[in-house]
Amino acid sequence: MTLNRQIDHADAISKLVGSQDRNLKVFKQYMNISVSLHGKNIVCDAKEDQKEFLETIFEVLIDLAEHQFILTERDIMYVIKSVERNQHHDLLDLYKNRKPIYTNYTGKQIVAKTFHQQHYIDAISTHDLTFGVGPAGTGKTFLGVTMALQALKMNQVKKIILTRPVVEAGENLGFLPGDLKEKIDPYLIPLYDALYDMLGIQQTNTLIERQIIEIAPLAFMRGRTLERAFVILDEAQNTTVSQMKMFLTRLGFSSKMLITGDPSQTDLPKGISSGLNDALSKLKDVKDIKIVQFDHIDVIRHPLVQRILERYENL
Repeated sequence: MTLNRQIDHADAISKLVGSQDRNLKVFKQYMNISVSLHGKNIVCDAKEDQKEFLETIFEVLIDLAEHQFILTERDIMYVIKSVERNQHHDLLDLYKNRKPIYTNYTGKQIVAKTFHQQHYIDAISTHDLTFGVGPAGTGKTFLGVTMALQALKMNQVKKIILTRPVVEAGENLGFLPGDLKEKIDPYLIPLYDALYDMLGIQQTNTLIERQIIEIAPLAFMRGRTLERAFVILDEAQNTTVSQMKMFLTRLGFSSKMLITGDPSQTDLPKGISSGLNDALSKLKDVKDIKIVQFDHIDVIRHPLVQRILERYENL
């Protein structure tokens, strides 16, 4: 069928379809619908009862493309999910008003991709203690590290501390090869990855050597008061209640603290309560603490990740 939507400008077509029509392939991956362009016309093999839904999607996409926004597969996925939930009406405003929060070492500008990501960025900017909770792939850790680097760049903090609880899953740390650092580093790889993405390997290693950036397991936080620091606790669902209390009480003056995690994916032994769930319950009404809840709509990975998450949730 041919949709009742047309793309009138050649430059808008290129911004919408992407390199080698990669953006249009998202419809096949997520909705099992083939979409192509014949001149200005949008043609697909959807069923008649899907026509109105697809026309709404392309109405939004064409509007964004004609406002000169270069769209990616992630943008296509987010528009589809937004229309599914009838949350698409302010998307143009999101794109118009988003501002780069950091420029990485390759020159790529980092911006909010979703409404919840924008709320998250705003919350971190205005609160000393922020929780970012929700599914994997929503940008919680990546954006947190980005905001930390921006704070360091603006001289708002003097160091960045990134930490995770080390939860063993089938292997005892004592039997792994190497010294303590070599045993623990595999658990901290996602934090290194985010830094490498922003700074490159060389600058990251330089800042770690100068102790401006510290990456350490949660146990190393005990007994410290962290002042003029941006502190991120990642994978917080794997903390115990006592560990979370210990971490929260490390907050010092002129510091920011960010706690991220997915309450549905704890690796704690059976019968051990998650410190993240406990903290969210106890602190939900505390003034000056912000809790930002992400959803599957914010997943910015491959379209199959969203389908996988939804299948697991519906079992």
